[in-house]
Amino acid sequence: MRSWSVVVPAKRLAVAKTRLRPLTAALGDGTPAGHDALVLALLADTVAAAVACPAVAEVVVVTDDPAAAEVVRGLGARTVADEPDRGLNPALEHGARSAAGPAVAALSSDLPALHPDELAAALRAAGGFPRAFVADAQGTGTTLLTAVGAGLDPQFGPASAEAHRTGGAVPLTGDWPGLVRDVDTDADLRAALALGVGPRTTALLGRLRPAAGA
Repeated sequence: MRSWSVVVPAKRLAVAKTRLRPLTAALGDGTPAGHDALVLALLADTVAAAVACPAVAEVVVVTDDPAAAEVVRGLGARTVADEPDRGLNPALEHGARSAAGPAVAALSSDLPALHPDELAAALRAAGGFPRAFVADAQGTGTTLLTAVGAGLDPQFGPASAEAHRTGGAVPLTGDWPGLVRDVDTDADLRAALALGVGPRTTALLGRLRPAAGA
């Protein structure tokens, strides 16, 4: 049953994924367009997987970036403006307040290897707890935070896994490699490519391979 509202934050392209800029500087003509294309591809593959997840009723993308909004609307997501404009966690809380139902999940925007069935399995596991989370591959960050009939209380940022655990969210583990593999660095991108990424990120592989070493 489709019951979850999934909230995805999308920064303005000019300030998104800055640690990937050394990589994307080598793409194409070397202009910011190469970096923007990669950020949008990561976002699009993440949102597409969430939209296709059988447990998800709606995907809400919080963004003030026109290009990001256009891409995700084309995939079936709904957008809301980042009215707080005070950073990631206020943006997620704002998106959660606009959710249609009591089951809300905050999902990272940079999970190009995510499969819909992985997200469904994680949401199924989360359904028995007021709040739960999935840590990233390093075990320090968070890629998914859920709340059922409770406040989301996002604490994304450095050491967010420990912050969510300390705040009462239950840590979840399972066979969902794409869900834990967010992309912040060149090495993260190589690891995601090894898992197999979605079609939009795949479309960039011809240009990414020499720079990423994939």
